[in-house]
Amino acid sequence: MKNLLLAAIAATTLSACTWVQLTTEGENVSLLAVDRISNCERIGRATAKTLGKIVTIQRGGERLQEELLTLARNEAGRMGGNTVVPESLIDGGEQDFGVYNCLR
Repeated sequence: MKNLLLAAIAATTLSACTWVQLTTEGENVSLLAVDRISNCERIGRATAKTLGKIVTIQRGGERLQEELLTLARNEAGRMGGNTVVPESLIDGGEQDFGVYNCLR
C-alpha cells in the first residue's frame, strides 16, 4: 500500500513538471493554423518529440501538446523561422510542424 501511495504522489508531481523551456529564439516564434500562412515562406520542418508517458503513467494531452509546441518553437527559432504550423497529430509523444517565415 505504501508503494502504491508513493507511486501516485510521484506521478502527480511529475505530471505537473514542464521539462522543456522556451529559448530566446523560440520566444519570437508564433503558432498559426494552416489557413493563415498565405503570406509565409516555408523554410523547413521540425519534428518535436517528448515523453508520452512517465514510467507507466500516460501524460496529460494538454501538457504534452504544450511541450511539443515549445520544442517546435525553439527549433524554428534556430532555423530562422518565426512561425510554426502543426502538420500531424501527436503520435507516441511526437509531432511534426512546418516552419515558416511570415510577414508580420
